[in-house]
Amino acid sequence: MFSVPRQRKWWQRPSAGVDVLVENRAERGSANEREDSHPDLAGGDPEELFTRLFDTHAAALRSYFAGRVGGHVADDLVAETFLLALRKRGTYDPCRGPVRPWLYGIATNVLRGHTRKELRGLRATARMVGDAGTAVEAVEVRVAERVDAQQRTRRLAASLARLSRLDRDVLLLSAWAELTPTEIGQALDMPAGTVRSRLYRARRALRKALALQEREAGRGGRR
Repeated sequence: MFSVPRQRKWWQRPSAGVDVLVENRAERGSANEREDSHPDLAGGDPEELFTRLFDTHAAALRSYFAGRVGGHVADDLVAETFLLALRKRGTYDPCRGPVRPWLYGIATNVLRGHTRKELRGLRATARMVGDAGTAVEAVEVRVAERVDAQQRTRRLAASLARLSRLDRDVLLLSAWAELTPTEIGQALDMPAGTVRSRLYRARRALRKALALQEREAGRGGRR
């Protein structure tokens, strides 16, 4: 019986490598540059397969979860993702794409079970975090290197909370999980063209929201 490995000491969250949320980045990497395994999950020893899968992807998944809902629940969500992946291993088709987007598709569904909590966290952060030291540029917004639930600025948190659930998923799978539009499409079961349209729309909405909050903050500071 396969069981999710216990949390390891090397699970210190790495630098999130988060690029600019609102910039339109080119699709990254060729097949060789971003090579991902295409394991046969339906055959072989499940424990051996999923232990290897866990060793390869768990740290990145934990980093993604920590950025979305906080490190305090990230470990549980990683465990839930791999347990669901084990149960659903027959649905993975190596011919359709690498295993990484498939895992993030499961991870996104796990997150959707926590949507209300995530939105509450974003809004609470927006209320609690003061403006001091959190000024952001309206066009070139950079998220702190180690983005997590405690480090979100008030303005960014409020703006992310205003996006639709699907637009937020697409945007953060791109920025935080560093999936390409093609990989996001595989994860969320939608065409890559639709992903690109949603990315454009989400970035534009985020730019507008941040610019509006910046102007309002400026007017407040002049009073």
